Amino acid sequence: MIDYEKLQKSLKHLELQFANYQSAKDRKELIEIDREAIAESVIQRFETCYDTLWKDLKRYLIEEIGLAEVPNSPKPIIKLAGQNSLFASPVEQWLKYADARTNTAHDYSGEKADETLQIVGDFIADAIGLYQTMSGTTWE
Repeated sequence: MIDYEKLQKSLKHLELQFANYQSAKDRKELIEIDREAIAESVIQRFETCYDTLWKDLKRYLIEEIGLAEVPNSPKPIIKLAGQNSLFASPVEQWLKYADARTNTAHDYSGEKADETLQIVGDFIADAIGLYQTMSGTTWE
């Protein structure tokens, strides 16, 4: 049995901090450095959540789907998950998330960070769907 507790926790934290990020622009008490810190936190939480998700997805492909050979790298795992109809959205969308994760590894400011922040909402929705598929439980 796969323990999804870490994935659930990281996804909930991402969801909450992304909501905080979305409301930050309207909060007059925040100065620019506060808004930047919130944005950086969203990116870090995205990274943690993404990393947890693909590792749990690997376990799911092995333990629940029964695949004997599963690579130890996110993109090939995503492609295998797509071939096994685990995603509601197209595999190409998941590959964009993988690229965003790679791009943010050392750059929390500028264009790459902005691109990641633009897809986080979609990632959260897709990750919740995948969590429900893998765990067999409803998102709370």
